[in-house]
Amino acid sequence: MNYGLIGEKLGHSYSKFIQERLLDNYTYEIHPIPKEKLDAFMKKKDFKGINVTIPYKEKVLPYLDFIDEKAKRIGAVNTIVNKNNKLYGYNTDYYGFDYMIKVHNINLKDKTILILGAGGASKAIQEVCKDHNCKELIMTATRQRDNIVTIDEVYKRSDDIDIIINTTPCGMYPNIYTKACDVSKFKNCKAVIDVVYNPINTELC
Repeated sequence: MNYGLIGEKLGHSYSKFIQERLLDNYTYEIHPIPKEKLDAFMKKKDFKGINVTIPYKEKVLPYLDFIDEKAKRIGAVNTIVNKNNKLYGYNTDYYGFDYMIKVHNINLKDKTILILGAGGASKAIQEVCKDHNCKELIMTATRQRDNIVTIDEVYKRSDDIDIIINTTPCGMYPNIYTKACDVSKFKNCKAVIDVVYNPINTELC
């Protein structure tokens, strides 16, 4: 494989469709990898450039020879380039999300923001929110740990939430009728953002 996407389950991905329309004479492969085979794949380095998705954005870090400063701060990568058998890691999730909020005129400054999920995508989005001077970040996961709470805990202070951002796979094809929270509980919510793009209009939105 020269170029492609790695992840555990990739049946939802439009990446091949998108990537091969951006460049001529270019083949982009969808390459699902079971967890037990990730180590062998990364050590073999048999690619020129790959994108990385759930659940490997953090797991690939130990295999990299260089990590971009932004990606290092985030603690996750979604793009790896093989230069002379050295692996260079970057995070374009940050720039994609930053662009999305600007296009839709969503102001994060002084806002209390609920981020659903605490994985690699969540980490990139947390950095965007901080760089836009949000007031408070609240992260949820299925179990409470460190600075991460459950959604039931968030419901207790739901009136404080200004913006909801979903970074979980909830609502993603084929499980399109799932959602990570009940938006109706957040009476003062000004915007809902979902990073899931298949389907375009998720159950959450």
